[in-house]
Amino acid sequence: MAAFYAACQSIFFVLIAAIGFVAMSKTVSAIASKPVAELSVIERVEYHKAVERENLETVDFALLTGDQKTRLVELQALNPKKEYSYFSENWLIFIVAVISFLYASKGGLTAAFMVDLVQGIFIIILSIMLIPFAMAKINRQFGSEGFLGAFTTIHEVLPASFMEIWGSPSLIEFSWFWIVGFSVMIVTTTAVQANQMTACGSAKSDYVARFGFVSGVLLKRYSNVMWGVVALMTVVLYGNSISDPDYVWGLATRDLLGPVNLGLVGLMIACLIAALMSSVSTFMLTAAALITNNLYRPFRPNCSEGHYVWVGRIFSALYMLFSAYIATQSKGLFELFKMTMMFNSILAAAFWMGMLWRRSNRAGAWASMVFMFVATVILPFGLPFLPGLRASAYLSKTTEAVPVARTYTAREMDVQQRDRAIASWDKLKAIGQSGGERPLALKAGEKFEKVVLLPKKSIFWSEGIGYSHGQAVGKGYLKAELVVLDRLGWDLAKNSYSLNETLTFLFRIIPPFLILMLVALLTKPQDQGLLDQFYGKLRTPVLGNSNVEDERAMELTRADPNRFNHLKMFPGSNWEFRVWNRQDWAGVIGSCVAAVSVVALLVFVVSLGS
Repeated sequence: MAAFYAACQSIFFVLIAAIGFVAMSKTVSAIASKPVAELSVIERVEYHKAVERENLETVDFALLTGDQKTRLVELQALNPKKEYSYFSENWLIFIVAVISFLYASKGGLTAAFMVDLVQGIFIIILSIMLIPFAMAKINRQFGSEGFLGAFTTIHEVLPASFMEIWGSPSLIEFSWFWIVGFSVMIVTTTAVQANQMTACGSAKSDYVARFGFVSGVLLKRYSNVMWGVVALMTVVLYGNSISDPDYVWGLATRDLLGPVNLGLVGLMIACLIAALMSSVSTFMLTAAALITNNLYRPFRPNCSEGHYVWVGRIFSALYMLFSAYIATQSKGLFELFKMTMMFNSILAAAFWMGMLWRRSNRAGAWASMVFMFVATVILPFGLPFLPGLRASAYLSKTTEAVPVARTYTAREMDVQQRDRAIASWDKLKAIGQSGGERPLALKAGEKFEKVVLLPKKSIFWSEGIGYSHGQAVGKGYLKAELVVLDRLGWDLAKNSYSLNETLTFLFRIIPPFLILMLVALLTKPQDQGLLDQFYGKLRTPVLGNSNVEDERAMELTRADPNRFNHLKMFPGSNWEFRVWNRQDWAGVIGSCVAAVSVVALLVFVVSLGS
C-alpha cells in the first residue's frame, strides 16, 4: 500500500509541476510575443480566424445573421490561436526543468525549504507588482484620478457581466453547484498530498502544525483576490487585444513594466521562475524520496545511504523530464489544473475513513483505491490509444449551443461593442447580406438585453474537439465516468457543461467512500489490538515541549491505548470523531471568520468604485 501511495503521489507531483511549467512558459512567451507583421503564413491564417471569432462574439448573438451564427459556432469549435511568441514554450520548459533539477538535487530538502522561504517573498512581490502600474495607466487612458478612480473606471468600462461572481454567461463553468462540488472535492483530497503531510509532520507540535497549515492556506486565498484585481485591470486595458487568458499576465508585464526601464520585466520573470522552482524542487525531492524508499529500497534493502542518494537523484531527473514532457503536451492550463485537483480522489477515501472509522480495513481501502485508479488514470489516458477512439462519432458528442438572454446596464465596453455591431450590419447591408433589423444605438447607463451564445462544449474530452482533414477528433483525456452515465440513459448533451463537470466531481467524492464501506462491511475487520494502538497514538497530542515528555505520553498510551475514549463523540461506536475542546472551537471559528473575510474582500473589490 505504501508503494501504491508513492506511485500515485509521484504522478500527482508530475501534474502539479506541469501546471507550473505551463503557466511560466506562457507568461514568458507572452512577454516576447510576435507582432502580426512577423507572423508566418500559417500563423497569420489562424490569427485572422481568431480575430473573426472575437468580432462575432462581441456582437449580441440575436443580431447576427444566420450565416454569422453558423460561422461563430464553427470558430468556437476550432478555437483558433491568436498569440504567438519568439520563444519556444517547449524549449523554455525543458531549460527551466534542467536548472531546477541541478540546484535542488545538489542542495537537498533542507536547501529546498530555505530557498522556498526566500522565494515566497518573490511570490508576494509577483502578486502586487502590476497593480500600481495598471492603476496609473487606467487613470491616464481614461482620465480618472487616484486609487478609487481606477476602480470607478473598471465599473464604467467593463460590462456588468464581468462583476458577476458566478452565473456569468462569459464563464459558463462557474455555476454555484460547480463551485460547491469543486470545493468539497478539494477539502477531501488536499490532506492526502505527501508534501502536506511532510510539512505538517515537520512541525514541533500539533498546534504549530494546525495553525501553520491553516494560515498558509488563507494567505494563498488573499493572494488569489489580489490576482483577481490584476485580472480586472488587465481586461480593461487589453480586453480587446488578446484571446488566450494565459497570455494576459505576460502582455501586461511587457506593456506596464517595460517603459519604466528599471529592469522590472526581468524582475517579474525572475519572480515567476523563482516561484516555480521553489515549488517544483520540493515536489521533485518528495517524489524521489517516495519512490526510492517505497519502491526501490524494498528490492535493494541493504545498500549504503550514498547509494540511495544517487538513486534518488536519478529518479529526480526522470521526474523533471516527465513533468516537462507532460507540460509540453498540455494545451489547456485550467483543464490540467482540474485533473490535478481530482487526482488525489484515488487515495482520499482510504485516508479519511482510515482515520475516522474503525471498521475500515485493507480490503476496503484496496478496493476503493484500485477502482479510482482505473477510473482516473487507466481508462481516461489508456482508452484514447485504442485505434479510432478519438475519431469516434459518438465520443464527439457536445452540449448544445444555447443562447442566454440577460438584462444589464450599458457600460462603455457595451457601447463600443454595439457600435461595432452597427458598423458590421451596415457593411453587410451595403453588399446585400445583412439579416434582421439594424441594431439600435446604445448609450452608457441605458438598460438593454444582451443575448450571449453559450458555445458547444465537448462532453467526453478534456480539451475539446479538434478537426483533422474535416473529421472531428477528441483532444486530451477521456472522461470515462461521463461516458458510462450517458450510456446508462442520461442524455448529457441536454445538460449544461457546468452540470456535466460537476458530475465528474461527485464521481470522485461519493463512489470511493461507498465502495470502501461496502467492501469493509463484507470482509474481515482489522485486528482489534492494532486498531486500539493506532487510534490511541492518533489521539495522543504532541506538545513539543520536550522529546522526553512526548515519549512519556506515548508510554502511557501503549500501556492503555483506550485512555482517550472518553473524548469520543459517539462512545461505543466504530466512529472516531472527537469532541472539540476550547482550542478546536477557537480554531474553527477563527478559520470561518477568516474564510468569510476572504469572500468579503472579494465582494468589496468587485464593488469598489461602483
